Amino acid sequence: MKLVPFFLCLFTFLCFSAATAQYTETINNNRPGGSQGAFSVGTNILQFEGGFGIGSENHALLKTDASAFTVDYSVRFGFWKEELEVSLTGEFQSNNVVDSRGAAAFEYAQRNFKSNTLGAKYLVYDPYRKQALMGPNLRSWKANNTFQWRELIPAISVYAGANFDNADNPFSAQDGLSISPKVSIQTQNNFRSGFVLVTNIIADKFTTQTPTYGYIVTLTYAVSDWFSLFIEDQGFDSDFYADNIVRFGLAGLITRDWQVDASILYSLKDTPTRTFARIGVSYRLDFHKEDEYLEDKGKPGREKKKAKRDKAKKEKKKKKNYFEVDEGDTGLK
Repeated sequence: MKLVPFFLCLFTFLCFSAATAQYTETINNNRPGGSQGAFSVGTNILQFEGGFGIGSENHALLKTDASAFTVDYSVRFGFWKEELEVSLTGEFQSNNVVDSRGAAAFEYAQRNFKSNTLGAKYLVYDPYRKQALMGPNLRSWKANNTFQWRELIPAISVYAGANFDNADNPFSAQDGLSISPKVSIQTQNNFRSGFVLVTNIIADKFTTQTPTYGYIVTLTYAVSDWFSLFIEDQGFDSDFYADNIVRFGLAGLITRDWQVDASILYSLKDTPTRTFARIGVSYRLDFHKEDEYLEDKGKPGREKKKAKRDKAKKEKKKKKNYFEVDEGDTGLK
């Protein structure tokens, strides 16, 4: 299968609302799409994302019809730096298949994990930090409220992880390797109009005999502070399975730490034709204590930290000299 040129395809997304920093007042989420945004959840944030779906997979060539049930999950944690997060993501699927190739149709079941991936993501470039430092244009309402060319410059992050597979899995190629790598690049544009665009370019299981290469592109629109819509295009190519998938749906905030979502998935090919309806929920445990301010980043941040270290050394030396006793002096008179 030839992939649609992904530089011309939509763009991908992750979070419910646009953010100009890692930590946000409301939950920063990858659902209900399949892509990862460029930004992490923030330091000391433990976040759970999950859902289930029901649907069908009908293969025109194999003459099989499957009713399917899926459970997907993700656990994300931000630590050390605002730019860094680790995550465990996966999906379990159960199919009841009717095979009609013979004189009499017969049924069988397929149940296993479609994916289990442990990885880490790091934000390497954030254009919104510089824009925030510059502040609004005090002389021009138009400059602050209309499209600017600089909005086309995205935030960029990189991801690296390991896939864990098991034997006799009907949803993956049997290459004899239970662990394989996955890497990707994520970009994210937060537009003033309320649209958020995220693009993922992915290389998966490239050390096996059936590597997979693909993209995900999601476009999200925030209708309000509590409600958003999204549309997504995903394409991937592999000798084991290739497809082009469209997703669309909506998400809503219950509280700043709770989000619910609903979506539809549809594949654009008939080997198999996949149709799923999904619902999900996301929740975060917020242990974030101290914001990492924008001015503490880059060269100004390094200079500020150096000045703080020098000041601490001087205070320590001053304290040491104050309590120092001359050699041979017992301190008694």
